[in-house]
Amino acid sequence: MLHFPDNVPSSYFELITMGESVATTESEGQQRGFSSPFLSDNPPPIIRDPYSVPIEDINMIDGRLFQEDLQFAHFKRLREEDPVHLNELPGIGRYWSITKFEDIMFVDKHHELFSSAHGITVGPQVDLPANPNELAFSNFIAMDPPKHDLQRATVSGVVAPPNLAKLEGTIRTRAGSILDALPVGETFNWVDRVSIELTTQMLATLFDFPFEDRRKLTRWSDVATAPPGTGIVDTAEQRQNELLECLAYFTRLWNERAAQETPGSDLISMLVHGEDTKDMAPHEFLGNLILLIVGGNDTTRNSISGGVLALNQNPAEYDKLRANPGLIPNMVSEIIRWQTPLPYMRRTANQDIELRGRHIQKNDQLLMWYISGNRDEDVIDQPDRFIIDRGNARHHLAFGFGIHRCMGNRLAEMQLRIVWEEIMKRFEQVEVVGAPKRLRSSFVRGITDLPVRVHPHS
Repeated sequence: MLHFPDNVPSSYFELITMGESVATTESEGQQRGFSSPFLSDNPPPIIRDPYSVPIEDINMIDGRLFQEDLQFAHFKRLREEDPVHLNELPGIGRYWSITKFEDIMFVDKHHELFSSAHGITVGPQVDLPANPNELAFSNFIAMDPPKHDLQRATVSGVVAPPNLAKLEGTIRTRAGSILDALPVGETFNWVDRVSIELTTQMLATLFDFPFEDRRKLTRWSDVATAPPGTGIVDTAEQRQNELLECLAYFTRLWNERAAQETPGSDLISMLVHGEDTKDMAPHEFLGNLILLIVGGNDTTRNSISGGVLALNQNPAEYDKLRANPGLIPNMVSEIIRWQTPLPYMRRTANQDIELRGRHIQKNDQLLMWYISGNRDEDVIDQPDRFIIDRGNARHHLAFGFGIHRCMGNRLAEMQLRIVWEEIMKRFEQVEVVGAPKRLRSSFVRGITDLPVRVHPHS
């Protein structure tokens, strides 16, 4: 039996997410000893032109840059002038922005030099005294070997090729039903009607989660990746309560699956019956769940929306797609590169090390900015162009590299391929008719609202 904790400390909600502010980098974090100036009552002015300030003033964890889609010029300057860029904040300490493709690959591949065990988003410095009111927290993406390997292996079967083959028909049927229900001749929010609905249905299938409650998964994903005051939740208390609701719900499902004589093939059953996961504590269970929910929700849904936006911004590429729908598999890789739904991951230096002549100290944090590496002119030809027939399109950083490479990358690619195959069967164009609204986050490059109209084939 997995037992819900009787006495949950007030800081627990910070720990059942993916680290510090769970994935946004900008949590208020007072209980962890750090705070973000960008979420204070008097935040510094947003830097709209990165060339108008000294380069040391550029700080890419400011979620407002991503909300207003200003980040690319900032990254371009960093790649050109300071590709290993140092920032420092009280309670966080020193953290480096790694912005070049090859440097990011180096950090990602050398887990013996750069640890994941201290968190995957920027957070409190490693040598801060522990808060006695906090419970230990972990999930397999925020672990180093050997425990990482054991827990990842337990759930990786759900996205193995045989299982993906079984899922393809389900995804196609559901994508078709969602698209057939769209209101022709009316403006609607593509994010809600298509991107969220498809990914949420898929998550419910992978978890064998009650279908009628599937939107809870979307909500918990949003809550887990948003600090208070940025539009998702108003207060830390609200966030805490909603994440504890998630824990309680999944604890019930865990106990139900544990009582089944024949284990199911869903993710919860895999964790319940996995030799290396069956005895995990509740906070570790939920940590892994949040990881799987966010990984299966935020990334795919924002790539679905980002693809529609990219084609509308590049009408010649849309014409190219209409002329040759066979380009869809290649286009999917280009969409993922173009969107880069998770802009960065953090590592922590295990020892002093030199990188591009900069002295990185033991316990310094390194932010691997995948979104910048995916626009690196030294590796990717014309990186600021969206080209659906780009050569070697899968050579991008959006899934990471090394032992922490995205477990669900093939599932994400398959979902995107199928949804675009089904779109092209039905519609001449999905027309964007208004400006997108973007998430205020430097960890999730999210689109919250994308007004569109669909135009069926004549």
